[in-house]
Amino acid sequence: MNAEAKLDGRRALVTGGSRGIGEGIARSLASHGAHVAITYWSSPGRAAAVVDEIKAAGGCAVAIKANNAEPEGARAGVRMAVDALGGLDILVNNAGGGWFESFADTSDDHIEQSINLNIRGTVYATHEAIKHLPDGGRIITIGSVNAESIPFPGGVIYGMTKGASVSFTKGLARDLGPRGITVNVVQPGPIDTELNPADGEAAAALLGLTALSRFGTAADVGNLVAWLASEEAAYMTGSAVTIDGGWNA
Repeated sequence: MNAEAKLDGRRALVTGGSRGIGEGIARSLASHGAHVAITYWSSPGRAAAVVDEIKAAGGCAVAIKANNAEPEGARAGVRMAVDALGGLDILVNNAGGGWFESFADTSDDHIEQSINLNIRGTVYATHEAIKHLPDGGRIITIGSVNAESIPFPGGVIYGMTKGASVSFTKGLARDLGPRGITVNVVQPGPIDTELNPADGEAAAALLGLTALSRFGTAADVGNLVAWLASEEAAYMTGSAVTIDGGWNA
């Protein structure tokens, strides 16, 4: 652990933190000194492994089962994190997902699931978290570069839900500014995860849309989130920050 950790003792919740980008964020926050809670729904083994590895590296972490796609599940995850950590300083709304498919062929179920997880989960978790965050707290939502650019068909619903994260962030930054709570959204481009691997079927097409011609890593996103959670980013709020290898260049 870094003896001069920027987040030493800060208490953070990362929703959907058992794998992919969420896992990278949890590891980065912990490596910078934060005490971290992660929520999961269907992968208890993965969540336990992340917690064990953070602890083995000298960090502090706990896993919480909570369904972020349901209002009470999202709220309960926050409350359990507050109980486990003894409070909350940082909320990272990471849980999300969706489908890339023709809008005309999209089912009602896929529309509702996307809205529930990407919009409602973020809204309800945040609504609960602001009851517990101190003045000067941090709210960081993981959006997507597709909120601003969808250079291929099939991203209608996913892009819509991620676009909502931007307006939600900007409005909330105004509401919480008097308390010194900063609110920002991070918009990743292609990130190498098991759901979107750098050697997957769509990889070549995605690489061609970036300036760097490579995927990013979950650690890249985690390091940005850790900075936004630090005092060094205290004057940054209401911002949509892309980390996309030049996708939007």
